Amino acid sequence: MSGQFYSDATLYDRLFPGSEQAVEFYRAEAGRHGGRVLELGSGTGNKLIPIASDGHACTGLELSAAMLAEARRKAAERGVEVEWVQGDMREFDLGRTFDLVLIAANSLLHLHAAEDLVACFRLVRRHLAPGARLVFDVFNPSVGVLAQADGIRRRRDALSFVDPDRGVVHVDVADEYDAAAQVTRGRWYFSTDSEADFVVMPLEIRSIFPQELPLLLSLGGLRVVERFGDWSRAPLTAGAALQLYVCEPH
Repeated sequence: MSGQFYSDATLYDRLFPGSEQAVEFYRAEAGRHGGRVLELGSGTGNKLIPIASDGHACTGLELSAAMLAEARRKAAERGVEVEWVQGDMREFDLGRTFDLVLIAANSLLHLHAAEDLVACFRLVRRHLAPGARLVFDVFNPSVGVLAQADGIRRRRDALSFVDPDRGVVHVDVADEYDAAAQVTRGRWYFSTDSEADFVVMPLEIRSIFPQELPLLLSLGGLRVVERFGDWSRAPLTAGAALQLYVCEPH
């Protein structure tokens, strides 16, 4: 589950500041279907806090204690009330149903085994109120990009960010793709010009291909209602970087 990668919530937020388009997409979905909103893998609240600020009753389930602590701090800072719960999306029971369940920002890809993905979908189904929806996004795997995951350490200029104390932080990644498991196993190195590798963390992310997802969802008691290839709701195509799904129980 790459828990160490999420042990520094401030570092995570600087590395992945979030997309305003993604936030607005999920706010619009909450406007259509919320109600009561549950996010699985809620992180530091980048999606859920804006949704809660729109007046929805929100619950965030997150495995990392560090991420939850930062989410609570950010919600309090904005004066927004959210119920934060520490838990695993493979095994949770909140004792109530929701009008919308979100799994945003590739959080689903921390579940590597097909059995874990199906278990998560079954639990989502159990927590959906009548007429409710599951909405989630994962990246659309590129065979060419996966083939380049050869274990060689490379600089990722697009991931560089500014730390108020350290200055510009550079990110290097060395990763390898395990085709049998469909998992990319990497090590991420964080450095400045004066401090090499001040943080080194592993990260393992699964790839789920577009033909797989409807079957996995079906095994979990869900079916696809809509599928998009970007935040503007364009169709999913081979070249799309993103897979966006809206699902309901079947």
